[in-house]
Amino acid sequence: MSKKVVVIGGGPGGYVAAIRAAQLGAEVHLVEMERYGGTCLNVGCIPTKALLHTAEMYRAMRERAVPGLKAEMVQVDWTGLQKHKQAVVNRLVNGVRSLLEANGVKCHHGKAFLRSARSVEIESDKPETALPADVIVLATGSEPVRLDFPGSELPGVIDSTQALNLQEVPPSLTIVGGGVIGIEFADLFSSLGCKVTVVELLPQILPVMDGEIAACLRKELEKRGVVFLTGAKLKEVKPCSNGDGLIAVVEAPDKTREITARYVLVAVGRRPRTAGLGLESAGVRVERGRIIVDSNFSTGVPGVYAVGDCNGLQMLAHAASAQGVAAVEHALGHRPAYFPSTVPSCIYTSPEAAGVGLTEEEAANKNIPYRVGKFSLAAQRESRDRQRGNRPGKSHCRRKIRRGPGRSPVRAKGY
Repeated sequence: MSKKVVVIGGGPGGYVAAIRAAQLGAEVHLVEMERYGGTCLNVGCIPTKALLHTAEMYRAMRERAVPGLKAEMVQVDWTGLQKHKQAVVNRLVNGVRSLLEANGVKCHHGKAFLRSARSVEIESDKPETALPADVIVLATGSEPVRLDFPGSELPGVIDSTQALNLQEVPPSLTIVGGGVIGIEFADLFSSLGCKVTVVELLPQILPVMDGEIAACLRKELEKRGVVFLTGAKLKEVKPCSNGDGLIAVVEAPDKTREITARYVLVAVGRRPRTAGLGLESAGVRVERGRIIVDSNFSTGVPGVYAVGDCNGLQMLAHAASAQGVAAVEHALGHRPAYFPSTVPSCIYTSPEAAGVGLTEEEAANKNIPYRVGKFSLAAQRESRDRQRGNRPGKSHCRRKIRRGPGRSPVRAKGY
């Protein structure tokens, strides 16, 4: 008799887990309270990249960086771009639903919570439904971190979801947070002509990435007019006296500054979405909002697993998918293979940056011997400069490969 698997959440972790469980012969139910595809597909990776692609093309045409093409009066059709973005999202959301149906997954729309470790309740516009389960996979994702500061509730203080749906390209934008989300938005809006200031509490942007690569990317963005204030803290936001825009009061290392912009985007990361799931009634342990799991993503309660952002381990869409596969394989008696040290990460700026494994700083802090290899992209940069009629300049872009002594490459960073 096949096991009954109930997956809560239809994002990259949940829908992939559901499909894999169905492939292994389980009877699978998936519960989603919003749209299939989760944060990544609806208000994260996919819509951001759709906008970034057009922004990169616009900047290339404006800077005459495409050989053999000459375009005059290139303009941004923001309304058209938003329609394109939503069309891409809708197409992929429908694709996820089709994949689930094709694999025999029974889909339910509503809010799910645990009555016990063997029962899931669904609240919707229909009468409450109880789903008995042999295995429960929690894949409820995450939500933007909301900072509490004076002025945080003012109109114009927005999060990443709201930034994706602005009605126009703002003339100016202050971004609080220099992580992956903040820097991608800095690249996007600065490419479209917006004046961007990034406020980061730590000494450098992109603190989880290789320091040299982060510094190189910062330099590239500064050339486009992005202003960075690192080691700086947002104190408050207040409305402009003329009612047009906001003033961010920032405590920088040298002095307190007041930055005026149309919007203030708070992009300081995401936190697991675990409230209201009934975890306590099932005995699932939670610390600081994240569900505690072991190496197989089991919560310690037999048959209950947690994958993706809700466990807070690696908040990446592809990591969530891999965790979902590993969790259901373990639950259904197979031997999963998940290696967190080889999960790559990336940032879709221009230039792009990516890495896998330890950064150079992490290797040094752990006293791990390493070697650094660099490949200069100066020739590519000089060719581009000649096309634009500029003097060739030394490229600051590098590809960095780290090798353990006498071993094949085990850690890499580069763009």
